[in-house]
Amino acid sequence: MTCREFVDFLMAYLDRELAGDTRGVFEQHMDLCPNCREYLVTYEDTIRAGQLACSEDDAVPDDVPEQLISAILAARDLS
Repeated sequence: MTCREFVDFLMAYLDRELAGDTRGVFEQHMDLCPNCREYLVTYEDTIRAGQLACSEDDAVPDDVPEQLISAILAARDLS
């Protein structure tokens, strides 16, 4: 597996959606590649930081345009 392929499979790995063989190759690459290992840690840290920063319970300030809110929600639904 190349580093580029590692990145391509990253979300499926984190979502526990990689099949056994692919997961094994992914984890073997991670064991051998310190850069990808660090990338995974940084990626997980970013996800946690985003979850802490954005809560569904947070109120949107009154001065935020409705079009902006709609655009953000639409983009979020695409991911």
